[in-house]
Amino acid sequence: MASDLEARIRNVTAVLGPTNTGKTHLAIERMLGHESGMIGLPLRLLAREVYDKIKQRVGADKVALITGEEKIKPERARYWVSTVEAMPRDIDVDFLAIDEIQLCGDPERGHVFTDRLLHARGRSETLLLGAQTMREAISDLIPGANFISRPRLSKLTYSGEKKITRLPSRTAIVAFSAQEVYALAELIRRQRGGAAVVLGALSPRTRNAQVALYQSGDVEFLIATDAIGMGLNLDVDHVAFSALRKFDGYNHRNLTPAEIGQIAGRAGRHMNDGTFGVTGGADGLDADMVERLETHSFDSVKTLQWRSRELNFSSLDALHASLRELPREQRLTRARTADDVAALEALTADREITDIATNRDRVALLWDVCQVPDYRKISGQSHAELVGNIYRHLTSGNNRIDEDWFSKQVSLADRTDGDIDTLANRIAHIRTWTFVANRPDWLGDPQHWQERTRAIEDSLSDALHECLTQRFVDRRTSALMKGMRDKDELTADIADDGAITVENHFVGRLKGFRFTLDAAGDGIHEKATRQAAMQVVTRELGMRARRVAAAQNEAFKLTRTGSIIWREDELAKLERSEDPLQPGLTLLADDAMSEADREKVQARLKTWLDDTIADKLKPLVEMSRSTELQGLARGIAFQLKEGLGALKRETVANEINALDQAARAELRKFGLRFGAFNIFFPLMLKPAPADLAATLWLLKNPTPAGTTPQLPRPGLTSVAVDPATPEALYRAHGFHLCGPRAIRLDILERLADLIRPLLAWRSGPGKTEAPPKGSTGDGGFRATDDMMSILGCSVDELSEVLKALGFRLEKRPIAAAAPAPAATETSSSPEATADGEAKSGEGEAAVAEASSDAPATTAEDAAAQPSAEALANEQSAAETPAADAALAEAPAPEAEKFEEIWRPRRHQRPERRDGPRREGGQNRHQRPHSNRPAAGGVPHAASSTTANSEAQASETPAGNDRAEHQRHRRPERQENRGERPRFEGRKGGGDRRPDQGARKDNSNRPRRDDNQNGRREERRSPQVITAAPPKSAAADSSSPFAALAALKAQMEKRSEGSGST
Repeated sequence: MASDLEARIRNVTAVLGPTNTGKTHLAIERMLGHESGMIGLPLRLLAREVYDKIKQRVGADKVALITGEEKIKPERARYWVSTVEAMPRDIDVDFLAIDEIQLCGDPERGHVFTDRLLHARGRSETLLLGAQTMREAISDLIPGANFISRPRLSKLTYSGEKKITRLPSRTAIVAFSAQEVYALAELIRRQRGGAAVVLGALSPRTRNAQVALYQSGDVEFLIATDAIGMGLNLDVDHVAFSALRKFDGYNHRNLTPAEIGQIAGRAGRHMNDGTFGVTGGADGLDADMVERLETHSFDSVKTLQWRSRELNFSSLDALHASLRELPREQRLTRARTADDVAALEALTADREITDIATNRDRVALLWDVCQVPDYRKISGQSHAELVGNIYRHLTSGNNRIDEDWFSKQVSLADRTDGDIDTLANRIAHIRTWTFVANRPDWLGDPQHWQERTRAIEDSLSDALHECLTQRFVDRRTSALMKGMRDKDELTADIADDGAITVENHFVGRLKGFRFTLDAAGDGIHEKATRQAAMQVVTRELGMRARRVAAAQNEAFKLTRTGSIIWREDELAKLERSEDPLQPGLTLLADDAMSEADREKVQARLKTWLDDTIADKLKPLVEMSRSTELQGLARGIAFQLKEGLGALKRETVANEINALDQAARAELRKFGLRFGAFNIFFPLMLKPAPADLAATLWLLKNPTPAGTTPQLPRPGLTSVAVDPATPEALYRAHGFHLCGPRAIRLDILERLADLIRPLLAWRSGPGKTEAPPKGSTGDGGFRATDDMMSILGCSVDELSEVLKALGFRLEKRPIAAAAPAPAATETSSSPEATADGEAKSGEGEAAVAEASSDAPATTAEDAAAQPSAEALANEQSAAETPAADAALAEAPAPEAEKFEEIWRPRRHQRPERRDGPRREGGQNRHQRPHSNRPAAGGVPHAASSTTANSEAQASETPAGNDRAEHQRHRRPERQENRGERPRFEGRKGGGDRRPDQGARKDNSNRPRRDDNQNGRREERRSPQVITAAPPKSAAADSSSPFAALAALKAQMEKRSEGSGST
């Protein structure tokens, strides 16, 4: 290449003009018109683009690509495409072009462009392509150069400031750091669907992929650094500056008008006009700046960066001196310290390096190694250390880099996992080794390592592109935007599960009659997306309405929360109404559903709901609609409807007692059962009716915060009570609360049926049948396994249930069995009778019960039975020897044991503490000789008035006197019958069932009310009360106390006889 002035000015043409003037296209056409040519471009990315264009026109075997990291050199190459830094100096061509020649003024790379401006020439033609700002500099340095001005093909207009979310499509947003680029891309993804990113940290392959993503229309925005101003051909309509300041490697400064114009000129390609403006936090441009940008009027480049190309490699000092040489021509200024010079200065301070670089070849090699670019950008010292290691390898051994060491360095970057920054760092490392591998004399097998490093860089670039796309691009939104731009109407489809896709991307789902747009579809294009989806939604709604109208009842189901479900989709919700059996119904449908379809579906669902309630709650529905019920019966029917089929009996006790048999029969006709504790419909205790009743109750009585209480599962007879579940809801579901357990209504009645015969059974003389299991024979009972079995609970839980039902627990001592008076005693004796009855009851030895709650003997029983004393006198002669033997052989007393007896809890008047007591300590409410039988002719069992049975025994006479006292004691008052279990009393609990037969005629029995006045008169008349024990009366012959009394009498008689003798 020529170096003198004559050669410099020969056949040089400067094609100057703003961006989008077709300068690069002109250079390609001119080069292909020559037999050979070379073009230098500012970017590797742009070099690859031009290479591909020329390859398509002349063939791959005639064009070469030379960059620092990639070299494609066919043997018969005629055209050379290269970056400016990598332009070969030893190739002579007919045509030579240098693009973006205005970069001669760039502080970092300017000296390279200036060197090519002054020394790179073609034999026939040389083209300098750049901005008009270089006209004066070129005229001064190359006198006689030809100038061609290229006008801009389109108009460039300032559009002012816009928010990022308001930027038009096909916009390039310019930032000046990787962090700003990523932040803007993330914002655009959320608001506008996504963006491609272009910045210097990306490999050329990654930048190409990102540019292709933008050019294809998959995204509408490009976020880039000022690199897009370097000749990238993009379909950009608007350029927005997010900042007007940049860091140039030394300090933060404002962009020059020429730099702004170079970047803004990317807007509008070919004949399409373009606009530019600011966004984000950037300040607006003043009027003068806008005018200069729109008219492309910029200050000329005053000085060009220069560095001597005549370097002296005789020594390190000589090399430094040549690099510090000053220019001798106008407009040239010595370039500031570049990366290669900084690396050389750092290595010169290393004694080991200086010891090696002692001759011309070693110094030249050191300078050659310093040309390795600092892609990593870690620090100057780190880059110098890397260069020093390479130099040491090249100056030792076989003057090649050690294969093992190089392989290890390359392998460190051979991974495609990690985030964006990690992948970008690996690409920076592998680009360094790719540059080294492309030096033919540095490695033993450079071809192998060129392929290896290129493959790793490509895989990392692809991974980085994919990672950028995943992070900054919403594929669905991008596809929708592209479809809206290219088509008048988007394509939408619906799947069987209701998923709706637009342009093959999921946008929402149709559930029932409601369309829900996907959350990710919300944003600026929500309206367009919804409009496209409605194309199929409207059609599908009509088809579904017809299917629902024709569906069978089995196709619908009702949830506990009141939702009507069809094919797993919610169609409607039940609403609260005044009539619990006629709830309201609200259809859940979009506005897109036609009114006719809406009415059709509403009518079908209402019909199904009415049919379901009428079928599952048939007894209750029929009773509520009946016109035959009158008076109290109709009132009870209304309350049953409000309670969804079950009522606690005590809440309507007065109404039930007042019902006549005809009214009861009318109610029973509908299947109503009058139980001891509840009145209910047994048919409605089945799972389906019970669940429906609970749902209707919850509809009328919503729970706080819309929670759904837990209810018993089907098949359970009792469950633990959930405090959060209302009692009324349990009852509507068919359960009654009894302490800690909720018991199904019919099971509770079965429990009553088990207890009732145990309470009613009484022991007595002449009874030969075995007592019911669990009966004590004195109005009490013991808990049995059958009770726990039907309830499905433990002993402790059963105890709590019985207490809740109105029973009291009594722990009674178990007395030792009385010894038999004689081995040959007949079964007619009182002892044998007592023993036999005890055995028939529980299969155990007879026990003497020392409890005040022992059954009292009625006057009729006393008259019909011989007294214990009489029986003892008749048999005294024969029994005395046996009695003596029994007493002598009586075993030692054992530890006292207790048994649990359950008795009905009766009302007890509180004892007067301050008032005077009557004579004999007797309460004024007690009558000493009143023994009026209870209704039905059977006296009620006397109940204990104290908690301790032993204390009661000490307050009452023992033996026959105790029996007499119990017999003369006044029965408890009956005014508070409601506090004892309903099944215990004169009627046997509840109403009689039809299978129990007719009641006995008690019409001749006087009513209790008939004697009320007489009782009052009796209470008013004077009474004689004495503290003496009541007169002796015949004890129950079956009582163990009678046997003890007989033994006592015999012993006293015997002692009297021996004393008289």
